[in-house]
Amino acid sequence: MWVLFLGDVVGKPGRKAVAEFLSRLRNVRDVDLVIANGENLASGMGMTEASVREMFDAGVDVLTGGNHVWDKKEGAPLVRSDERILRPANYPPGVEGRGWGLFRGRSGTPYAVVSLIGRVFMGGYDCPFRWADAVLPEIRKSAACVVVDFHAEATSEKRALGLYLDGRVSAVAGTHTHVQTSDAERLPKGTGYITDAGMCGPRGSIIGMDPQGVLRRFLLQVPTRFEVASGEPEASGVFFDLDPGDGGCRAVQPFRVSETTMRGKEPWKTFSSP
Repeated sequence: MWVLFLGDVVGKPGRKAVAEFLSRLRNVRDVDLVIANGENLASGMGMTEASVREMFDAGVDVLTGGNHVWDKKEGAPLVRSDERILRPANYPPGVEGRGWGLFRGRSGTPYAVVSLIGRVFMGGYDCPFRWADAVLPEIRKSAACVVVDFHAEATSEKRALGLYLDGRVSAVAGTHTHVQTSDAERLPKGTGYITDAGMCGPRGSIIGMDPQGVLRRFLLQVPTRFEVASGEPEASGVFFDLDPGDGGCRAVQPFRVSETTMRGKEPWKTFSSP
């Protein structure tokens, strides 16, 4: 069964990319479940009811989170009320919302989706490694296929968690940096892995933001308001082919697509990862 994981969806261009490309991406691999990181949905920071609705209307099944989930006032109520929206599971006890859930794919196959957040250069969250040790045995009783979104800054921490969970989950997809890495693989014990799935957002930007504001920050070292760039919508992510029997990953295929990159190809029939 193919699971489609979309990198961080950044602002209006990211939402437009999902709306434009998701149906075609679904057909490319007969996708059973779609997961997207939604912490940057609204103006690049946080989420609103309208931006969340756009994602579900476009065909996203589950939205995972990160440190920006709370940036808009609507974030907490959304996390609290909609079971399809996950915040990182290793926030301290008492934080509203939930960090993992069970979802049915189009085929009826059950999937467990887990949202975790890293600690290196990030914050004082509970240990994602020990959280997994404590909770994964219970999760595996309900679903053979377990997909983890690890929202973290450091490549080393993401790689470490991937290897730590190898053979215990179906796939680990890193998010947060908005830059797709070229290390997609099946780990030795059968877990699909990529350090960062990339982003759905504007081409020609600096991780989704308008270059002028970001450059001003680097050059002048003064507080600068960042605005989502207005470039051509682009979608990045990864396909995982999961075995519904034992939960192992049979194949991993990253992608990065826009109208420019797909121009001249028959309606996605010749699709291949870059």
